[in-house]
This record gives sequence, C-alpha cells and structure tokens, in this order.
Amino acid sequence: MSSELPDYYFRVRENGAAVFRIDTENRQRRIEMDQIAIANIRNGEIKPQGDRVLSEEDIDHIKAWMAERKEILAHREIDDIHRAVDHLNLTTQWVQSKATDAQLDDVTDALLLAMHDLRSTLVRKKSERMTSG
Repeated sequence: MSSELPDYYFRVRENGAAVFRIDTENRQRRIEMDQIAIANIRNGEIKPQGDRVLSEEDIDHIKAWMAERKEILAHREIDDIHRAVDHLNLTTQWVQSKATDAQLDDVTDALLLAMHDLRSTLVRKKSERMTSG
C-alpha cells in the first residue's frame, strides 16, 4: 500500500460520484475528506457542494476521473455481454444434462420469452446495419 494518499477521492454513485478533497495536513495527521462536488457521468455535469467554488485543478481532476470512469464502464458493459453468452451456453448444458422437469417448468417460459426478445432485437439491428452500410 502506498504511503501517500491521492488529493481526491471519488465515492462512486449510480450516475457518477461524490467528490472529496483529501487533507492530511492537520495537527492530528488524521485523514479529512471534504466533499467538494457531485460529478454526473451521464450528462457531464459537475455540481460544487454548498457555496464552494471549484478550482481549475479540481475541475481537471474531476473531468479526468469522469473520462476514465466512462472507459471502465464501457469495458465492463461489453465484458458483461460476453459473460452472458457464456452463461447462455452453460444454461443450455444445464437444460440438456441436469435440469429436472420441475426446474424446467419453472424457467422455460421466462427463458423462451427473453431469448425471443433478444433474437428479434438482434435480427432487427443486424438488418438495420446491413441496409445502412
């Protein structure tokens, strides 16, 4: 673990983060976290907390975090889709080799509807790509 703390801490929220400035330059050498802003990655908005005025350095750090966070989330999203493909394959294997009649009765309709919806959407989107390209 590094002995030096970063200047900023981002507490992740659903749409971004609460942004804190880290301060250890006090008499007790305690870590103080002072909330300075809310960052919204969906709309790019940075809202200072209270009556604060954010410095250019604050804004630059927040914008850099937002760009990095968007990349992380985009990577996770496609990774989740690849995992879903794996999970569909594992589900097929489970249906073929292990599922009981009661278990199949419990999941068949939901799976068929979800797969039908996914297939219809994939076919439509592929058709759109082929006709526009």
